[in-house]
Amino acid sequence: ASAGGGVEEVEEELTYGQQIRQALNVNAGGALSEASVLDCIMHWLSIGWKLLAALVPPPHWLGGWATFAVALAMVGLVTAIIGDLASIFGCLVGLEDSVTAFTVVALGTSLPDTFASVLAIRADDNADNAVGNVTGSNSVNVFLGLGFPWLIATAYWGSVGPTQEWHDKYAGSWRYYDDYKESGAFVVMGGSLGFNTMVFSILTCF
Repeated sequence: ASAGGGVEEVEEELTYGQQIRQALNVNAGGALSEASVLDCIMHWLSIGWKLLAALVPPPHWLGGWATFAVALAMVGLVTAIIGDLASIFGCLVGLEDSVTAFTVVALGTSLPDTFASVLAIRADDNADNAVGNVTGSNSVNVFLGLGFPWLIATAYWGSVGPTQEWHDKYAGSWRYYDDYKESGAFVVMGGSLGFNTMVFSILTCF
């Protein structure tokens, strides 16, 4: 009971079984009669993802750290799958990986953020959370999603040194090859960012 004489509402802690049952239900435990035809269609199209999300440990386990760790691992797994599928798609239609990344993958990963921002705007009195979500998500993608792997790659090549494959790849194509042919370096060739950004900007208009 609260200090004012009222009764505090205690939120029920979900179990694995409840999470799976909610994932199998069209509207997460609500009455089936209240679900629309579109709800049913979207349920069956996304039931695999719902069951995958239901495997994440309940939030009250280990103070939420189990949920965070497993969810982060699943995000990495799904990202790897999407990257491979996008690469295969680009190979089938004749697109380079860089073009596919800045079109198909970029739009596919940005749309959920857009929907989340729209929901945040509708639920709040202001757009602070929506703006924070859009800018924060893209900042993490650029600074952490690119920066951290590049940091690891730089440390790797700095410790391993150049291989014969490295020499064959950059001997005639990298202008700083002579400066790093003894020590080796992690190389990111530029040249496609401008075109890909233009294509992405055009697609966002639609």
